[in-house]
Amino acid sequence: MKEILLVEDDVAFSEMLKQFLIRHQYVVEVSYNLKNALQQIEKKNYDLVFTDLRLPDGDGIALLKKIKLSKQVVPVVLMTSYAEVSTAVQAMKQGAFDYISKPFNPSEVLEVISNALEEKKDDIIVHQEKQKKGTQESSTTTTDFVKGISNSSKTLDEYICLVAPINMSVLITGESGTGKEVVAKTIHLQSPRHNKPFIAVDCGAIPREIASSEFFGHKKGSFTGANEDKIGHFEAANGGTLFLDEVGNLTYENQIQLLRALQERKIKPIGSSKEIKVDIRLITATNEDLLLAVEKGDFREDLYHRLNEFSIKVPNLKDRKDDLILYADFFLNKANQQLNKSVIGFSKKVLTIFQNYQWPGNLRELSNVIKRACLLTKSEVIDVDVLPSELMKVKENTISSNKFSTKENEKVLIISALEEAGNNKTQAAKLLNITRKTLYNKMKEYDLN
Repeated sequence: MKEILLVEDDVAFSEMLKQFLIRHQYVVEVSYNLKNALQQIEKKNYDLVFTDLRLPDGDGIALLKKIKLSKQVVPVVLMTSYAEVSTAVQAMKQGAFDYISKPFNPSEVLEVISNALEEKKDDIIVHQEKQKKGTQESSTTTTDFVKGISNSSKTLDEYICLVAPINMSVLITGESGTGKEVVAKTIHLQSPRHNKPFIAVDCGAIPREIASSEFFGHKKGSFTGANEDKIGHFEAANGGTLFLDEVGNLTYENQIQLLRALQERKIKPIGSSKEIKVDIRLITATNEDLLLAVEKGDFREDLYHRLNEFSIKVPNLKDRKDDLILYADFFLNKANQQLNKSVIGFSKKVLTIFQNYQWPGNLRELSNVIKRACLLTKSEVIDVDVLPSELMKVKENTISSNKFSTKENEKVLIISALEEAGNNKTQAAKLLNITRKTLYNKMKEYDLN
């Protein structure tokens, strides 16, 4: 049976919740303050910590930080009566699995606990693998990768963890601005090659005339303008990872050269008679449909299959609305550092606009919007007046698309939200901009339970 540490200073409420969890086959121990909870965690390994945000001698976030600094791999769920976006963001930033607002439906508690315990299995596997390789948990913090909470983000993270330790070529697809290079760098840092070079190349920025020199290098005097020896990207990445962004922009001739280098694992700099052995892991990315390019004869089919040993599609930001606040907070912290500012957050109106906007430029657009707003704002909170005009031109039907309006569309909206959230009612309620209690009542009304 799974063991839960319940940290709650309300004696009556904690006893009621404890008995409820015991009836559902959980072993529950209760602590009424932060100090005692820390003592219990030192003595025992729990499967889950379920803690109130406000405690007599501290708060749940302080407890969360202590747990994350320990060697234990245990998910933490926070309970709060202060259902503010800033609280949720801070908790998620510190590594909380989820938060739940009082008063809550008993079914919500069971769902959150079940999801957290399932997540723990994956975290233990990753933690053990890292210990075997002697790597540090902080190795992934050198990228801009934000571990989201949406189903799309969890799938993305699962794929990264799955393929990173294996020396397979990875093709990353997705719209422009979704963070394909960040995903590639994260794969590299979680791989056995993490302490070797990561060389990123924008194939669309290389003129076709010098592509061979850029990839394979050249010797001094091998052509006009070759005034000194040059090491190519393949040799520079030797032992590590070579990331080719916008690989669909390569000319047919360059595709042949790339295929040959991948097959033989040897390169020959221009003007040299000596071949150089290279040991690289290749990760490529594109926002084009390479299969369509293959059908049109613009991209070699044999090269496509060589690059696509494992594929990862990075989701659009509009499909990761549950992560939007996490990303917004991340980019705000980054902007504060770059601009030497101290903006602490966003107004509720701004967050509503962010949620309703479609973000055609994805994470890149969100980052630029927040950096600009951070520069312009003169207060501690970013407000509507510093947002670009295009964010203010959201069509009325877009704004209301995820809100209840008439009886005719409520059932359709609920079914659609549940499907998008993988039947996770907590996430579905967030997508619909309603409380979980309202969602449960509506599901009962339309016989969707």
